[in-house]
Amino acid sequence: MESTFLSLSNILIFIAFILLLVALIPLGISIKSKSQSKKYEKISIWTIIIAFALELLYFIFRWLATGHAPVSNMYEFIAMFSIMLIGGFLITYHYFRAKVFGLFAIPISLLLLGYGSLFSTDVQPLIPALQSNWLAIHVITVTLSYGILSMSAVAGLIYLVKAIPADEKSWRARILEGIMIGILSVIMYMVTTVVMQYVVGYNDEFYYTDKQGEQVIAEYHLPSIVNYNDAIPVEHVGDNEYEPTEHFHLGIDLPPVIKAHSLNTVVWSIIIGLITYGIVRLIIRKRLFALVKPLTKKTDLALMDEIGYRSVIIGFPLFALGGIFFAAIWAQMAWSRFWGWDPKETWAFITFMFYTIFLHLRLNRGYEGEKSAWLAVGGFILILFNLIAINLIVSGLHSYA
Repeated sequence: MESTFLSLSNILIFIAFILLLVALIPLGISIKSKSQSKKYEKISIWTIIIAFALELLYFIFRWLATGHAPVSNMYEFIAMFSIMLIGGFLITYHYFRAKVFGLFAIPISLLLLGYGSLFSTDVQPLIPALQSNWLAIHVITVTLSYGILSMSAVAGLIYLVKAIPADEKSWRARILEGIMIGILSVIMYMVTTVVMQYVVGYNDEFYYTDKQGEQVIAEYHLPSIVNYNDAIPVEHVGDNEYEPTEHFHLGIDLPPVIKAHSLNTVVWSIIIGLITYGIVRLIIRKRLFALVKPLTKKTDLALMDEIGYRSVIIGFPLFALGGIFFAAIWAQMAWSRFWGWDPKETWAFITFMFYTIFLHLRLNRGYEGEKSAWLAVGGFILILFNLIAINLIVSGLHSYA
């Protein structure tokens, strides 16, 4: 029965992924079309609602299969984040009817799902620190806050794409283009990893000593640019048996406090993204954000500003509750202390302070419009940095991936 539930959950989230991808077509037509705008908009929104319902069913069936809330590893956490982002879009659409949001929010959700699928989807027993009802309470609240705060970033990004001229030579245009390069880098990293891992079958293994002094194996699906100190290239020859061999390694070695195999993927994503960006710029002869700028032609900037602000007003208290308050309670139960400045805890505090400053500047210093949009996008970058860099690269008590 458990395997049936697990298989069903995997099928449901795959169908949801396809439906969200398909929904972008009528949504885009509804923005461009004048005569049948409402018809295509309705088709798109109902498709998104069905996809969201299937994602919720995925969550329920995976919970039944695992016996605990499916938020205990990187795949499950990122999938939950992606689901909440779609939920955030539907809430935003319900109140503001801003359909252009979908053309930005849905691709981000799909990128998150695609990125999450690169991690292991296997079900594994919970480690002792995760065997608590606070797992579901803490993580679900945090991902819900992420989904809502992401809407402020989407509103901010739409605002900036419309407000900033594509041919302007200024710092704001360069930074916005840098954000587009980051998005392109994630896309190309996902494509490259899938090709190298599943088509080419690239897999280098290195034997190293982690920060706990245990001997473990690190798998590389892209050539090793950065690696661990004194790592030994090995080849799997049987059950838990390895023998020394030769693998490519550029020669940059790091202490085990840094997860070198994860950092290696980040380095590759930057390299591949920059190369791809250079090729695309040579072809289109203009900035990347100029390609999506026409989609924002009918956008009301005042409405985007209002949505961005309201999203923070709702999402920030939820993050404070789940990411700080609930997390401290769970930390006391698991590690006998409310706070320990673990890398994840430290970054949660930084994120909390960022949005505190955001609201202070908004309410007391008049940071509205473009200034508020930049802050909203910056907050989302902090969330992604927490998700990717802190979770994967820096070793800590929260490193469950």
